[in-house]
Amino acid sequence: MRADSSLRRLPVSAVRSLRPLPEPIVEEAVVGALKEDLGLVGDITTRATIPAEATANAMIVARAPGRIAGLQCAETTFHSCDSSVEFTTEIPDGADVQAGDTIASISGSAAALLTGERTALNFLCHLSGIATLTARYVKAIEGTNASICCTRKTTPGLRALEKYAVRAGGGQNHRFGLFDAVLIKDNHIAAAGGVANAVDRARDAAGHMIKVEVEVDTLDQLDELLTLQADAVLLDNMTLDQLREAVSRASGRLITEASGGVNLETVREIAETGVDLISVGRLTHSPQALDLGLDFVD
Repeated sequence: MRADSSLRRLPVSAVRSLRPLPEPIVEEAVVGALKEDLGLVGDITTRATIPAEATANAMIVARAPGRIAGLQCAETTFHSCDSSVEFTTEIPDGADVQAGDTIASISGSAAALLTGERTALNFLCHLSGIATLTARYVKAIEGTNASICCTRKTTPGLRALEKYAVRAGGGQNHRFGLFDAVLIKDNHIAAAGGVANAVDRARDAAGHMIKVEVEVDTLDQLDELLTLQADAVLLDNMTLDQLREAVSRASGRLITEASGGVNLETVREIAETGVDLISVGRLTHSPQALDLGLDFVD
């Protein structure tokens, strides 16, 4: 299978090391989606037209090139419709596909395949879209020391799935929520009465196991931060010259993260300033779904 030149194929070892999502998280998302689709009475079209004993074979096929993510959700969807459905992965999450490639083969109850089709594809197309966009950003900064990471700008209820898709695309995850890291942003600073007040209070409350990151938008704020006990700095909407200077000043003292105004046209120049991380909200808040389809076969 030939990889799309705009994507960076993950090595086999990286695909194999992509940890699956915990089953309870996947099951909760799938069950909720199926309840939304089936309502109180179920799939009335399939029940009216397809004999209960009918069986079928189907394939999930790529209609455009991209990076795959979400097969676990697709498989769980069909198994939730009928536990006897056989689902065989042909191309795993984290791998690239071309149009026409078969991603998975499915066989079993025709009714289960028809009922689960749209829910399975909704997960798979959306998550593969995130993985594909992430892979393009990762490709754009290849050869630099920077890494691409996501944000909390996710679809409510789907954060764990979407952050998994970012990893499938070769990116890194930022904090998962408000519970696992301290990120002091401009409104925190304003409400706390300044950078020093916010950082000192956060450090006292967080303890030694929790990282503290602070958002700054000027070099003067960065200089003040360098006198405090922070672990990382988020350099918000800075120019390239400001980013280079910020990296120079923070070198070896803070992890540097660039944010704001990042797109595929600007990300390379941002990475070349020497920042450690580049956070990109659009990875999860506005990816284009990857075009995948489910076709019944003889």
